[in-house]
Amino acid sequence: MTGSRRKIKVKNPVVELDGDEMTRIIWQDIKDKGLEYRDQTNDQVTIDSAEAIKKYGVGVKCATITPDEARVEEFKLKQMWLSPNGTIRNILGGTVFREPIVIPRIPRLVPGWKKPIIIGRHAFGDQYRAKDLVVPGPGTLELVYTPKGGQPEHIKVFDFEGGGVAMSQYNTDDSIAGFAHASFKLALLKEMPLYMSTKNTILKKYDGRFKDIFQEIFEANYKKDFDAKGIWYEHRLIDDMVAQMIKSDGGFVIAMKTAHGTVTRHYREYQKGNETSTNPIASIFAWTRGLIRRGQLDNTPDVVVWAEQLERACIDVVDEDGVMTKDLALACGRKDRAAWVTTREYLEAVERRLQKNLANAKL
Repeated sequence: MTGSRRKIKVKNPVVELDGDEMTRIIWQDIKDKGLEYRDQTNDQVTIDSAEAIKKYGVGVKCATITPDEARVEEFKLKQMWLSPNGTIRNILGGTVFREPIVIPRIPRLVPGWKKPIIIGRHAFGDQYRAKDLVVPGPGTLELVYTPKGGQPEHIKVFDFEGGGVAMSQYNTDDSIAGFAHASFKLALLKEMPLYMSTKNTILKKYDGRFKDIFQEIFEANYKKDFDAKGIWYEHRLIDDMVAQMIKSDGGFVIAMKTAHGTVTRHYREYQKGNETSTNPIASIFAWTRGLIRRGQLDNTPDVVVWAEQLERACIDVVDEDGVMTKDLALACGRKDRAAWVTTREYLEAVERRLQKNLANAKL
């Protein structure tokens, strides 16, 4: 806060996970878990961060790098560390929900979309815990399951006549059930219908298990509440769901089985000392949503209102004042330099608007 305005106290900690490249620069302007420190600690900082979130209930994470061969060389890393998101999700479980930030002035990719479409993605197992290998030559690939105290069960997968690749992945009933509960609860909170999308026609047992568990939990725990709110739950094949999304006007939640966001190109310009116009709205909303949840858990309504006013400021600066970063200006069909501002200029405009909002809210 600036000037003489009173400070708003947050009762309990919010775990902060810093990131990499341009989003790290924005993160510092808005308010450590960058790649170099992950390397120094042999990625223990990622594990510690996840455990801290479990303890305190709220964490806010900046976009981070999952290194490839080029990044291992660039940062002189000890090894090619795993995805930090995957590590955190496997420790926390739960579901990743992505909700669009709707600004009326900004055109939609699909003009018919009038309401948000919230995507929920399972945050455990599958690709994030898969084992893969390069098959060097001819041979037989098998899947082996050994029951506790029982005899191994061999499932023949494929006879390779030459080289190739293979992968094995898994999930658990408990994790799928947690995914289902989180999805149903969010749909009730948002008062939106929920769709579960799989490819169970192909993966009859794997995806079929997701479908069955979701249906069982819905019937036993949520159907009455859904009916009372006039919303519904359905399973849809992913192919059908894509078609439904395109022709709909939005306004629903999709649960799906299991993007890089550090903005490398803009970071290179920043390193050269050039001006950048990276959109910081998603990074700001990461913090505001964390603070809103912290305020809800702690029963501190001033924290919730402050965060909501900051979100409102971010949107109003674009929608009412026409102040926006380059990506949004281009989306509006503007290519001239006068149409957009730098990241810092946008943040300054948000700060001015926030002060007005807080004064009106008497905070």
